[in-house]
Amino acid sequence: MQAKRCEFTNATGQRLAAEEPPPTAADPPVIPPERADDLHHLEIAGSADLVLFMAGNQFMAMEEIIGRFQAEYPEVEKIFYETLPPGLALKQILAHGAVFRDRILTIFPDIYTSVDQRAMQALARAGRIQEGDYHVYLHNRLTLMVPPGNPARIRSVADLGRDEVRISQPDPENEDIARHILNMYRQAGGDDLVQRIMTTKRAAGTTILTRVHHRETPLRLAQQTVDVGPVWATEAIHAHATGRAFEVVEPGAALDQRDRINYYVCRLAQTPRPANAQKSLDFLRSSAAQNIYRKYGFVPHSG
Repeated sequence: MQAKRCEFTNATGQRLAAEEPPPTAADPPVIPPERADDLHHLEIAGSADLVLFMAGNQFMAMEEIIGRFQAEYPEVEKIFYETLPPGLALKQILAHGAVFRDRILTIFPDIYTSVDQRAMQALARAGRIQEGDYHVYLHNRLTLMVPPGNPARIRSVADLGRDEVRISQPDPENEDIARHILNMYRQAGGDDLVQRIMTTKRAAGTTILTRVHHRETPLRLAQQTVDVGPVWATEAIHAHATGRAFEVVEPGAALDQRDRINYYVCRLAQTPRPANAQKSLDFLRSSAAQNIYRKYGFVPHSG
């Protein structure tokens, strides 16, 4: 029997289906103007020895990853990297650029990472990588962040369907985590729960979409403008390490997608820096990089 597709609307009112591949970008996407902290070393982007578009939820580990990489490859001196949502970065690649603060960025990456295999397939269809030329290198899982004391009494994923519960919800149009969150909702309450959270509650104003969820959800919780936010477990660990006040409600091993969340990495075709790109690709899959990721709560890939 053909799988049923669950449709809902995105932030612009466009109908989306959870099982459709990422759209092909025609126009340069807009990077939110407040997201300068996700564009690292922008001043040297045009002369960089290496350009990385890293799935944004790795932001807490990247400084150490870059430091260790340059210790092994000191000849790669200037590195520009982005930690934007991978869906937004994918649009940037496909559109040959992005708009940031009324400026067109024409930055082409050597390496791209995503938590959605369909992003890799979209790059292959666009001729940006060879078919199948990508690799799993990391894993993660989902959890629910709530304010101290859990005032909304969130006990399970199903509680997010309650009328009064305000959710900080990653936008499926740009954020790969959202696809895994929708799978979690579907496992917890079927398509009815997905529709309730993504359509009914959004229309009521109790599902509030994010643009860069790993920055916004902890802030919203601190400001008490939401009651719960599904996040990567690594983000909760990072938020705890930085002293943020919050609690965690675990969905449980049957729902947290730990067996489904794969991080994919590829080297873009026709990069002007192929040697450095290959060094980076090899390093991300090395035991040195995997041990760094483990420190931040990621699940290393054993393949």
